[in-house]
Amino acid sequence: MKRFIVVDDPAAWTLGRESAQVISVSDYLGASPGGGARVRIFNLAGSYRYQSRGYYVSLLAEARGHKVIPAVRTIQELNASSLVRFLPSSLDERVQRSLRRIHSDEFSLSVYFGENVASQHARLASALYQAYQAPFLRFRFRRGKAGWSLRGVRALALEEIPASHLEFVQAAARRYFSRKRYPSERTDRSQHDLAILLDPAETEPPSDRRAIRSFIQAARREGFSVELIGRADYHRLAEFDALLIRATTGVNDFTWRFARRAQAEGIAVIDDPDSILRCANKVYLAEVLKAARIPTPETLIVRRDNRAQVLEVLGLPCVLKLPDSSFSKGVVKADTAEEFETHTSQMLASSDLLIAQEYIPTEFDWRIGVLEGRPLFACKYFMARGHWKIYDWDGKGERPVSGDWETLAIDDAPEDVVKTALDAAALVGDGFYGVDLKRVQGRTVVIEINDNPSVESDVEDRVLGPELYAAVARALRRRVEARLGSVA
Repeated sequence: MKRFIVVDDPAAWTLGRESAQVISVSDYLGASPGGGARVRIFNLAGSYRYQSRGYYVSLLAEARGHKVIPAVRTIQELNASSLVRFLPSSLDERVQRSLRRIHSDEFSLSVYFGENVASQHARLASALYQAYQAPFLRFRFRRGKAGWSLRGVRALALEEIPASHLEFVQAAARRYFSRKRYPSERTDRSQHDLAILLDPAETEPPSDRRAIRSFIQAARREGFSVELIGRADYHRLAEFDALLIRATTGVNDFTWRFARRAQAEGIAVIDDPDSILRCANKVYLAEVLKAARIPTPETLIVRRDNRAQVLEVLGLPCVLKLPDSSFSKGVVKADTAEEFETHTSQMLASSDLLIAQEYIPTEFDWRIGVLEGRPLFACKYFMARGHWKIYDWDGKGERPVSGDWETLAIDDAPEDVVKTALDAAALVGDGFYGVDLKRVQGRTVVIEINDNPSVESDVEDRVLGPELYAAVARALRRRVEARLGSVA
């Protein structure tokens, strides 16, 4: 297996050189070393901030099929301050045992490659690394009436490590990088009612009220009791056996935290946190679709240092997308070189990477709904009147102007559209996805993959009716029964 340590400045890096090749963040972002699952990436970038270069190293590593530490999920947990305080019961017990002799009410524990300088905390350091696999971590604990609790955890840069610890870190690095096997990410199960997560403040939720009622009816027919919950019900998740997210999902908001907590608790969830992470970022999707040779519009990943090449390859007009854009937000068309410079400058101020694609004008986009690897519905979404996108956000109102739609039976949709959609969705997972495609002059290309796709009454359900909702409810029931060890 090839091993790469990815750092900001290879010339200044000394750790682990005898066991792995040291390369720069820029080199890894610019070109894949190839090798798929036989490549292991140790991401030691100075920052894992969301949409930073360090974040994209792990994101692209997963898209390329490389084994990476830390995983994107771990990075998201480190960036989600409320989530890191949730510890599985087994880990909490170890915290109490390890810290019982600490006299102060505040305690910080530094973990370097899964180890701590104090031998009495060795088992705790190893257990914490199992839960949050990143090279350099600092955990902050506080003692309360009920004992010690985790109050925060963050990744450390090398320069933050005390000089007195560096000799230990050197030895820990040698042991770490010489390993042949690394632990897989920890997922703990705990304990069957269905919660449907909504956001009442949303102006454009993925399901309208009638559709939600249809989900409730279908779930009850499958033997669920159903409760509608909101963001304030995070602490109640363990009361349920299944979670259906019907709020617009995002990586940096409450929906992902709910999904991740549900998964950690052993709760069946649609959609799972990995699906949210993968679909939310178009950089990941671009890379994984390219690796799988699934046709897409001509696509380039844009950095500050390669902007000049984009127009040479794509020409004008071209489409620019923020990595976490959705519902046509964060998506613009550059018709001139001046517009390209303006848009890319604005976008790169908030994200280190962008997506640039060739412009393919069509009357409508296809949307194929995919559930657990099978096609569920097929829709045509027409462009908004006088606009090049389905959703026109340029108006003055809070709601976008959208185009018309047409729902077809799966058998009436073009065979290549359905097959391409299934192939694309399989790269994300086995959840519930909406794959958007364009078909022009016999060419079918994937535009994007959406977790948590829209299901609105008399739109996506126009052909299947109640069966659409029943299919989702059955999928949740199967997942619950599988986790409980029952036979579906």
